Amino acid sequence: MTQALSKLVTYEEFIKWFPNDGKRYELHNGVIVEMAPPTGDHEKVIAFLSRKLTVEFDRLNLPYGIPKTAFVKTPSTESTYSPDVLLLNLDNLINEPLFQKQSTVTQAASVPLVVEVVSTNWRDDYYNKFGDYEEMGIPEFWIADYKALGGKKFIGDPKQPTLSVCQLISDEYQVSKFTGNDLIISPTFPQLNLTAQQIFDAAKAN
Repeated sequence: MTQALSKLVTYEEFIKWFPNDGKRYELHNGVIVEMAPPTGDHEKVIAFLSRKLTVEFDRLNLPYGIPKTAFVKTPSTESTYSPDVLLLNLDNLINEPLFQKQSTVTQAASVPLVVEVVSTNWRDDYYNKFGDYEEMGIPEFWIADYKALGGKKFIGDPKQPTLSVCQLISDEYQVSKFTGNDLIISPTFPQLNLTAQQIFDAAKAN
């Protein structure tokens, strides 16, 4: 990721500045950053997860949806993220003052689950976004580290591809790690029939 502007900016300034240039930007503690261009395998993992989660909420007839582009604004820092997969509770969007015009949510009630697919900026996912999503109260957060890029304290030594499911319990995330053929346990979708390896293999699909 590269810093796009040198001065600290607010969310309002970020949204006003946001260019229509086809690139992705986020606001990290008042600093606008340009997201690294996505790789093909990264996008395949996102597509696979989006499809699997859509099947689940359709089957359960839940009022959820996955937008193409939307922001999550954190409550106590000047940070605004564009998650790789953002599951929205469409019924709560009427309570979101920024959504209609700026496609931005600020309430945990709007976000049953959020997924970040790890790339070279893995520290953002394991540190910054972990802490901000936790503070916001998002009930479930997945970190899909399909290339085993994260630090050893997060994915073990030797490092291996890992899916971390962070469940909010008493205002703190409790982390469960899934590797290989482990069946993923999701609080949001308890009947989910999906292994960690299936996610990792999506990156290699033709």
